[in-house]
Amino acid sequence: MTSARDTGRKLLAKTLGDDYLKRRDESTNAFNAPLREFSETAAFGMVWSREGLEPKFRSMLCMAMLTALNRPHELGLHLQSAVNNGCTVEEIRETLMHTVPYCGIPATLDAFAVAERYLNEKGLLPMDEDK
Repeated sequence: MTSARDTGRKLLAKTLGDDYLKRRDESTNAFNAPLREFSETAAFGMVWSREGLEPKFRSMLCMAMLTALNRPHELGLHLQSAVNNGCTVEEIRETLMHTVPYCGIPATLDAFAVAERYLNEKGLLPMDEDK
């Protein structure tokens, strides 16, 4: 039987990439190990692994919630998982646009800045995108 943590680690590798998981493992230490084990087990092994929502939709939910919480570092990670889970640039933009009336313009502006930086770094935004 596979443990929830094992399931979570497999989902982490799938959504954020093997390189991410390797860097995470290399930077795990006695101080941060309990939190990382918890997130691998609870967030990914028990929640992300549930049936009922596609990974792409879970990524969209995470982007919206992280915008609401104003957590740009985590938003950057979940942008990566959104792309890996099949979200298009338009779906990412529309997810973030949906946060404007609920989270406010300042929070959405910050989220757009994080998303635009990430998408540009990955070469996913055309240089002369139509407005």
